[in-house]
Amino acid sequence: MVMTSVSGHLLNYAFHPSYKNWQSCNPLQLFDAPVSKTCIEGMDPIKRTLEREANLASRLIIWTDCDREGENIGFEVINVCKAIKPTLQIQRAKFSEITFQSVHRALQNLAQPDERQSVAVDVRSELDLRIGAAFTRFQTLRLRRVFPEALADTLISYGSCQFPTLGFVVERYKAIEQFIPEKFWKIKEH
Repeated sequence: MVMTSVSGHLLNYAFHPSYKNWQSCNPLQLFDAPVSKTCIEGMDPIKRTLEREANLASRLIIWTDCDREGENIGFEVINVCKAIKPTLQIQRAKFSEITFQSVHRALQNLAQPDERQSVAVDVRSELDLRIGAAFTRFQTLRLRRVFPEALADTLISYGSCQFPTLGFVVERYKAIEQFIPEKFWKIKEH
């Protein structure tokens, strides 16, 4: 048995190069523009290692985290390896802790990877790309026209996670600003 590792996601959705230039299309077109999963910058050495090991293997066991993201990363590994060797037998180890007993139990109870969980992550990832790119381009280009002196070289980013995160930051800021110190006591052993 040979083991190797990945470092998070190996692949990421990206628009085809003709859509990368902001002036190439109306932002609305990004909702229908073709996308594909490509190797993330800096992950090529990991991809090459997977390809080399897949070529020598007859079976691939996925040991990524047992959540949706882990399942999706597992399918990225599967797709990279099966592109080199389509006959690979694929199995999934499911574990919740890194102990001898848990690892042994996972190895004795190998299962099939859950493609539905992986597809759910792909859908969310593609939507994040499309919505983020379209709205970032739309609001940046629009606001640059409305406020050319102030925003000429400014990118105004939009992302589905930015608003909830901003809400957490504002909520914490307000809590700190509204904090009223009170006396408190504690029991201290001598």
